[in-house]
Amino acid sequence: MIKAHQISYKHKDFHILDGIDIALEYGEFLAIVGPNGAGKSSLLSVLANEIKSKHTILFKDKDITRWEIKELSQHKAKFSQHNSNDIPLEVKDVIMMGRYPYFDTQPGKEDLEAMNSMMDQTDIFHLKDREYNTLSGGEKQRVHLSRVMAQLENSIAHKLVFLDEPLNNLDIKHQYRALEIIKSFTQKANSAIVVLHDLNLAAQFADKILLMKSGKVSAYGTPQEVFTADNISQAYNFPCTICEHPITNNPMIIFG
Repeated sequence: MIKAHQISYKHKDFHILDGIDIALEYGEFLAIVGPNGAGKSSLLSVLANEIKSKHTILFKDKDITRWEIKELSQHKAKFSQHNSNDIPLEVKDVIMMGRYPYFDTQPGKEDLEAMNSMMDQTDIFHLKDREYNTLSGGEKQRVHLSRVMAQLENSIAHKLVFLDEPLNNLDIKHQYRALEIIKSFTQKANSAIVVLHDLNLAAQFADKILLMKSGKVSAYGTPQEVFTADNISQAYNFPCTICEHPITNNPMIIFG
């Protein structure tokens, strides 16, 4: 799906990313975790071709810089950590932005269906005629999740979504709903790379974990392989205990 070797990136004299290898297969949910300043968002931006790198990023075995922009936008989408708080549009119009790659002037039936489906899945259909600027932080977050996922509502096989901290401002119910939407997407042979802070949610939903510290890969593998007391304590410089989740049998991290 997407491959890169020895990704490095620095701003002025500060090394933000240092020698990172990544290979994501079809149908995988990869969670990138790590402490603040580890380079998680920067790595996501490099992989999404938002930060130019000297290194080759292969997306579907083709250099990502050689994709035509409109075509690429139907194969991959990105949810950014920071979205504008001032968008003078109604909710439905913000979500329809995700469908711009599919029409020139007026949305068609498929565009409206994609918009309505995602509003229903993210529990914001009742907000569709509200002014975006009047929404709470969590509601705005769900609008942008709807927009990004609506962008990839098409018949193309093996799509990829990048999500940078999509759970910000969400209550518990909507955190789980967001991750269920992403998981359902990957179960259709699509892939997702998601920056998360909640390690227990990452353990529950992700197939693979990339643990970062100081711009480098600290550990990579399944949740069981990565989420050990030594790996987490060293990465976060904070003690923890690992238990087995009584229902899912996934690692359960208890800090302190």
